[in-house]
Amino acid sequence: MQRHYGLDWLRIGAFALLILYHVGMVFVPWDYHVKLDGPVWATVPMMASNPWRLSLLFIVSGYASRVLLKRQSSRLKFARNRTARLLVPLIFGMAVIVPPQAWVELVTKRGYPHGFAWFWLHDYFRFDARLGMPLPTWNHLWFVAYLWIYTLAITLAVAVTPKAAREAAQRGFEALFRGPVLLLAPLVWMVLVNLVLFPGGRETHAVLGDWVAHATYFPAFLFGFALARADTVLASLVRWWKLSATIAVASFALVAGIELTWPGVARAPDGVGELFSVARAVEGWFAIAALIGFADSHWNRDHRWRPMLTEAVFPFYIIHQTLIVVIGWWLRDAGLPMLTDFLILVAATVAGCWAFYLVGRRIPLVRPLIGLRRHASRRTHVDPRPAIA
Repeated sequence: MQRHYGLDWLRIGAFALLILYHVGMVFVPWDYHVKLDGPVWATVPMMASNPWRLSLLFIVSGYASRVLLKRQSSRLKFARNRTARLLVPLIFGMAVIVPPQAWVELVTKRGYPHGFAWFWLHDYFRFDARLGMPLPTWNHLWFVAYLWIYTLAITLAVAVTPKAAREAAQRGFEALFRGPVLLLAPLVWMVLVNLVLFPGGRETHAVLGDWVAHATYFPAFLFGFALARADTVLASLVRWWKLSATIAVASFALVAGIELTWPGVARAPDGVGELFSVARAVEGWFAIAALIGFADSHWNRDHRWRPMLTEAVFPFYIIHQTLIVVIGWWLRDAGLPMLTDFLILVAATVAGCWAFYLVGRRIPLVRPLIGLRRHASRRTHVDPRPAIA
């Protein structure tokens, strides 16, 4: 099973977009750990990626997990390696990286009176919610926890399912998704999740009871896992990527129009909420279909920068939100124009991410803590295999 460079580039691009998205969260009225004033229209560019960015990441992760599983000598070794690569950074992140986010949120929203050192030593590891939020917390690192759970679930399923049944399931996937059903079935499922199964439901990222997230992201992970051995399905995505992109853009235009007409908590006429949800689902799936098809047809080639960027993705992901929240907190009283705040946040976050990665990758004891393998190339210090698969 060969490496798909196009999906490597798609993963890199998706995580780069995630940094911009979380910077944008500082300026929109949606709940976030730190807030700065922003224009009412700031939600519109966020809607360009909001419906699909996380599902795409789980699809790409499922695909990469299938490739990595195939290369391992045993399923137990695969599960052990994935646990080390995901749980160690998750625990380190919850203990060291995430606490500044929680402290800033408590200070700015709940008037927490103590400094960060006191908070970290006395209040962060309470294992309760008496300060108004559950502590300790994983905040943005929920993705890592869910990815680990889904990875172990699929590994266990592969281990206990007879080979004949697995092959039959793979053939069924290819038969079902090689035709127009490929463009319709995932969309129908997204609409069912949002309008029928969990109407008005919200993701909690708390694992237990987070049915909206699991009903959305675990099927996406399974789709990517099956896609890794479904060349005919991938060929269909390539064939239809232009149509998919057109539909995604048109759906986003409808989403943006509704958002601008009834911004924020403005009450819309009956039926508009349902139309908005359906339009988001259409945008979400067709954007994913277009991006995968485009990546396979245009980006499936290597480049000298790819190994480093592939390795850097996980450290960037671990640190980026803490940088955004802390820098945003510093900017609260600076009185700068919104555009200046935005540019400072982007530039400082990107610079901080690069510093975190470039320093951390050269320290053997730090490498496993930030999602890197303990050993890499002695010449380049780079391990081109994806950590956050």
